[in-house]
Amino acid sequence: MALKGNLRDFSVTQLLNLINLAHKTGTLTIEGPSETAWVSFREGKLISAQVGNEDGTLTGILSRAGKITPRQSQLIKENAGEKSDKELGLLLINAGYISQQDVLTVLRGYVVEVTYRLFGWAEGFFRFDPDVQPPDSRIPIRVELEDIIIEGTRRMKEYEELQEELPNLDMALNFVDRPGANIRDVNLNAEEWKVVGYINPKNSIRAIAKATKMTDLQIRRIAFGLLQAGLVDVVRAVGMPMPPQARRLPPVDTKQQASLVNKLIQRIRSL
Repeated sequence: MALKGNLRDFSVTQLLNLINLAHKTGTLTIEGPSETAWVSFREGKLISAQVGNEDGTLTGILSRAGKITPRQSQLIKENAGEKSDKELGLLLINAGYISQQDVLTVLRGYVVEVTYRLFGWAEGFFRFDPDVQPPDSRIPIRVELEDIIIEGTRRMKEYEELQEELPNLDMALNFVDRPGANIRDVNLNAEEWKVVGYINPKNSIRAIAKATKMTDLQIRRIAFGLLQAGLVDVVRAVGMPMPPQARRLPPVDTKQQASLVNKLIQRIRSL
C-alpha cells in the first residue's frame, strides 16, 4: 500500500530518515509547485533519481558532466536505437570514450545532487510506492542515505542563512570602485569565474544563475563570497521596477541633504 502525504506535515528529511531506518525498497514521487521528482531505493539505499524534464539518460548525464561532447551525445542518441543505458555504457567504455569508474562516478554524482535539491522543497505532495523500481535498463548504483541526510540538512541550514543575506535574487551585482578591490588579486574557482563574466547591473542574480545553470544555493554562495571579499555590491537591476512604497516617496533634495550633512559634521566637531 502506497504511503501518501503533504510535505508540510512530513518533510523530505523525515521521509529519507524513514526509508533509511526501515531499509525500504520502492520509489518516492514528490510533486512540487513547479516540477515532479522520482527517487528510488533498494533496501534503504539510494539507487536512482530524476527531476522534472531533465534528461536522466546515461548520455544526457555524461554530456552535462562534460565527459562527452554535445556532438558525441547527439551522435550516440541518433545511433543508439533501442539500446539500454547498460548497453550504451558498455559501448562507450569499449570504444575508449570513458572508463567504467567514470560512468559510476558521474551517475552517482547526478543522483546525489538531484536528491540534495529536494531538501529545499517545503511545498507539495509525496507518494511512496513499495517495491516499485526503475527499469532494468538503468545502470544500478547504491548510495548510503545517512551521509546524504547529514549533508542535505547542512546545505539547507546554509541556504537559509544565505537567503537572509541575499533575500532577493532579482537584484544585480556590480563591481565596486574602491582602491584595493581588484578581482585579479583574488583566487577564484571555475564556477566563480563563470559568474564574474556575467556581473553588471543589467543581469540580475537570478539571470546569472540561469545562464550558468546554477542552483539558488550555488549562486547565493558565490555572490555572498564576492560580497564578503569586497569585490561587488548589490544594486537594483536595470529595468527592475521600484517597489510601490518607493514610488510614493518625494525626490531627494540633494542641496538640502548636503546642507544637513555639513551641519551634522560641524555639530560633531564642536562636541
